[in-house]
Amino acid sequence: MSEANRPASTPREHGSSTASDGPRHIVVLNWRDVWHPEGGGSELYVSEVNRRLQASGHRVTVFCARYDDAAAQEVRDGVRYVRRGGHLTVYLWAALLLTLARVGVGSFRGVDRVLEVQNGMPFLARLFSAAPVTVLVHHVHREQWSIFGPLVARFGWFMESRVAVRVNRGLRYIAVSEVTRSELVDLGVTAGDIDIAWNGAPAMPDFAAEPTSPTPHLVVVARLVPHKRVEHAMETVALLRSRHPGLRLTVMGSGWWQDQLLARRAALGLDDRVTFAGHVSEEEKYRLLSTAWVHLLPSLKEGWGLAIIEAAQVGVPSVAYSAAGGVSESILDGVTGLLAGEETPSALAAQVDRLLTDQDERRTLGEKAQIRATELTWDATTERVARALALSR
Repeated sequence: MSEANRPASTPREHGSSTASDGPRHIVVLNWRDVWHPEGGGSELYVSEVNRRLQASGHRVTVFCARYDDAAAQEVRDGVRYVRRGGHLTVYLWAALLLTLARVGVGSFRGVDRVLEVQNGMPFLARLFSAAPVTVLVHHVHREQWSIFGPLVARFGWFMESRVAVRVNRGLRYIAVSEVTRSELVDLGVTAGDIDIAWNGAPAMPDFAAEPTSPTPHLVVVARLVPHKRVEHAMETVALLRSRHPGLRLTVMGSGWWQDQLLARRAALGLDDRVTFAGHVSEEEKYRLLSTAWVHLLPSLKEGWGLAIIEAAQVGVPSVAYSAAGGVSESILDGVTGLLAGEETPSALAAQVDRLLTDQDERRTLGEKAQIRATELTWDATTERVARALALSR
């Protein structure tokens, strides 16, 4: 395995930085939590790390936006969740609560460390907090800002690429892949200030595994939003249906882009081949994955691509675009899956066709993907995050 794709070091290799520092009150700023209707792999990453930090003796407070039916404050698995504001005002609330903590009042009082999760728009916690700040970045959002229109895109990219880099200069950063680290360096972040903490593999639930489908079955696991480009998966089916008559696609996930995707399905004449399963349980997700021949992730950008590892856990190889960020690390091209060099449905379809046609290669890639998934653990990820928090300045 190449150094770029090597999983994070285990606690045995480096020892625990958290133990030497003693218990801390860690405030985690993340615009969404794992239960948010738009939550995804980024939120799962933070949730897994938070639970382990708390279990190791730290006090963890997560601050995020509020949403329908969400409590303003609650404790889950020992982690306290404080929710205020919406998609934009959550940043103002965070600034207020960090400022109040400086005089010993409010939800963040007694904070020792701040972990700022920068999902495009920064919290700029350094300007308001007296405690050391560490910045966690899943990926740079250069390409994704365009979906919000030209004005918001210019402002968002300015905040991410200019303001955040200048304000956070000298802080510890955590990137979830070497690709993300390279993108941060391109923006002006010092390479030596960036630690890598790869994603772990999700804990698989008890589920009733089913045999692989007798006919070609593709799956997509993604939020239904424009930058996930689920339409590329549907266009792949349209391109390959004559070569593989029984070919079908199941899309697991929900989101505000669903109506547009349903319209595209109808326009392609795929109503009988593409199924939108909606938001499914963990058990159902793994059951459907276990029946698949190939998993597709046609996203514009991913920091890592957690669904790739979920598919790997049941021996299913993935196909994605090589230019889509961290997928070039979560997929070892030609070993655990395939990467398409061009970001077009035809290029994606060519790689999918290769695996649908060659059963031996498909099985070999799936087996190697499954082995690699066992090497990725959340304990190792948390150790990397804990070390970065201890080094913050």
